[in-house]
Amino acid sequence: MSETRVFLLPDLGEGLTEAELVSWHVAVGDTISVDQPIAEVETAKSTVEVPSPYAGIVAELHGQPGETLDVGKPLISVTPVSVGGPAADAAAPAEPETEPAETELCEALDEPAGTPAQAEAEAYREEEKAGSGNVLIGYGTPGGHGVARRTRARKASSAGSVSTLPLEDGAADGGAAASADVDLSLLRTRVPGRLGAVISPLVRRMAREHGVDLGGIPGSGEGGLIMRRDVEAAISTPAVEERAVAEPRPVAEPAPVAAPVEPRQSETQGVDARTGLAIAARTPVKGVRKVVATNMARSRSEIPEATVWVDVDATGLMELREGLKSGSDQVPGLLAFIARFVTAGLKKYPELNTRIETAEDGSQEIVSFDGVNLGIAAQTDRGLVVPSVRAAEKLTARELDAEIRRLTDVARQGKATPTELGSGTFTLNNYGVFGVDGSAAIINHPEVAILGVGRIIDKPWVVNGELAVRKVTELTLTFDHRVCDGGTAAGFLRFVADAIENPTALLADL
Repeated sequence: MSETRVFLLPDLGEGLTEAELVSWHVAVGDTISVDQPIAEVETAKSTVEVPSPYAGIVAELHGQPGETLDVGKPLISVTPVSVGGPAADAAAPAEPETEPAETELCEALDEPAGTPAQAEAEAYREEEKAGSGNVLIGYGTPGGHGVARRTRARKASSAGSVSTLPLEDGAADGGAAASADVDLSLLRTRVPGRLGAVISPLVRRMAREHGVDLGGIPGSGEGGLIMRRDVEAAISTPAVEERAVAEPRPVAEPAPVAAPVEPRQSETQGVDARTGLAIAARTPVKGVRKVVATNMARSRSEIPEATVWVDVDATGLMELREGLKSGSDQVPGLLAFIARFVTAGLKKYPELNTRIETAEDGSQEIVSFDGVNLGIAAQTDRGLVVPSVRAAEKLTARELDAEIRRLTDVARQGKATPTELGSGTFTLNNYGVFGVDGSAAIINHPEVAILGVGRIIDKPWVVNGELAVRKVTELTLTFDHRVCDGGTAAGFLRFVADAIENPTALLADL
């Protein structure tokens, strides 16, 4: 029999370490082909279909729907189909999988050489051997376009890629070394536009176990990829006192073991020990909700934030938009106009379009950007996500409107890419759609500011010394006090507010 191949769950983008198995598209005993979707998984970023890099018969499914699987662990086992079928397998001596001669194929099929059956067998063998090379999000099936694909694999290997790592590092739970080597090569991920990408869960695990911050490591691999040797160098670099601080940490971890037994017993009976109330449900924190919780907690613990707000008369902007409707069917939404004002404001106050980076020695620096990737907070069925409009400062209001609509649509479908979800430099949050006026929003770490827009409602307003009913909204800016002081934040907020109140004058200058 041909040796069963184990396909490990690949990193589906931007260093994700786990994914929830939503559903299987195949069952044990099914015959599958290369690139056939075998499962649907939900990561913290999106929901994607995972294609098989192998052709053959499904031998085992490693996981049940609803189960969370770690990257690098077995997903599916596939047994390659022998051309002659089970009977031919039984008669054939056990030997490593090789390409049989054309005459052997024909004998197994009882077909003369050059027949359609022989051609089909040859095509099957080539498909199984090469793969299509199609790329999903963080990986692609092997081969696909012949020499070019294999050449890149050899270059990565010479640079110290994961294909050179020993199996005892946890790369695979079983199977031949060659098969596991191929699986490990599938785990390579490279995030577009991001240097220092991690190529393997093995590297991430090593860094995590030794407390190494991957964000501060310059990758020595091709295109800035972080290799195993880079992490090993970082492990040997820290001072003795840093290790001394890290070593006592395991001492504090027996806390869960010391937890009282009685509450657990009562909870298993459906009653909460602390409140005495019946437990209605338990919902695991995972997927997008887990990432949001982690990111928000980190933001609140690391960023000394402050908030400023102002009421704005948006009547002028509303009237401008109504006037545009009479002359065109494609009128940008109000959020697109505000996004245009925000990008103009960030040009004038670039301190709010930065990021703080902390080095290994504890020193910090403010990183500025030549451009604005404007994040748009979008509520979806899977949770809050923030896709970003790249180079937003270069787009018109109409172009911003089209891109905002596209991004929110793919985000709600769970199809936004890691690049779209993780490259923002400033966030715009329209919580007015939920019918609220204001919010002290939490900054989307590692950004340093977020602007919130409340609902637009009729309010009494003084205009030229007289009371009038105007369309009023509230703008709220939460900012990182480390990058600027209140004067800068107030200046930016006032700039956007003035643009909303006098949109014609500002748009004429943009």
